[in-house]
Amino acid sequence: MLPMSTTHRIVFGNCRSMKEIPDESIQLMVTSPPYYNAPFDYPNMFKDYDEFLGLIRDFSQELYRVMAPGRIGCIVADDMLVKGERYPVIADVTRLMLDSGFRYRDRIVWVKPKGYVRISRRSGVVMQHPYPMYFYPDNIQESILIFQKGRFDYSYLQKLTSTVLEESKIPLLDYNTEGWYMTVWNITNVLPLGKRLEKGIAAFPEEIPRRLIRLFSYAGETVLDPFLGSGTTSKVAMDLGRSSWGYEIDPGLRQRIETKLGVDQGASPENVEFQTREDERT
Repeated sequence: MLPMSTTHRIVFGNCRSMKEIPDESIQLMVTSPPYYNAPFDYPNMFKDYDEFLGLIRDFSQELYRVMAPGRIGCIVADDMLVKGERYPVIADVTRLMLDSGFRYRDRIVWVKPKGYVRISRRSGVVMQHPYPMYFYPDNIQESILIFQKGRFDYSYLQKLTSTVLEESKIPLLDYNTEGWYMTVWNITNVLPLGKRLEKGIAAFPEEIPRRLIRLFSYAGETVLDPFLGSGTTSKVAMDLGRSSWGYEIDPGLRQRIETKLGVDQGASPENVEFQTREDERT
């Protein structure tokens, strides 16, 4: 793929409002909201489950405004087990997205290598009590929920140049050999090893946005991540010749985002812009 001129805008602010983005100007959204009070990543972030759902409700309504007609929003999420209670995150996120006007298009199951998980205290109960009703499985999967704003008008392709179409071709070798065509994707997760840039952040691997960006956007279009974290989605969008918007509520992550986007010593290159909302400074 030839390099394309792209722009990447990072806003340190709450994605309940994405007022910086014009209506219907986003062609693809890829994100992973903070998992409800996940014990190892977001313990006690939300006072209760309703507060978490309120965030998703507000975000999904604002997302509907900024998404272009016919285009796709992808949410990486999973049901959560918190203090022995299972929360139906997948069902509730789907319901809220439907309430906001989106269509439920597909669900992909992201399966992580089982070798990195050993029998835990939860699943190991059966080892101590090998009888029925003691079974609690360990989870090595997450869901990639795919929603669509209406239906895509394929006459849109007639407006694209031959160069853009060529640059946007899906790599069929990868599509076939890596199983992109299936509803189960086997992808290694970001492992908590060494001094990785995502240390302390529940980041997804670059392979997830790479596939979704190739499958659901054209070169030169704009990708949004409303929960940007360390900047993975924007980084992959940049690599693939797409522009991006990213929202992150924690301004302390700026240096990690700058590193991931190749910003030199805090001086933004022409195609990377940072903004901190004055009314949200801490």
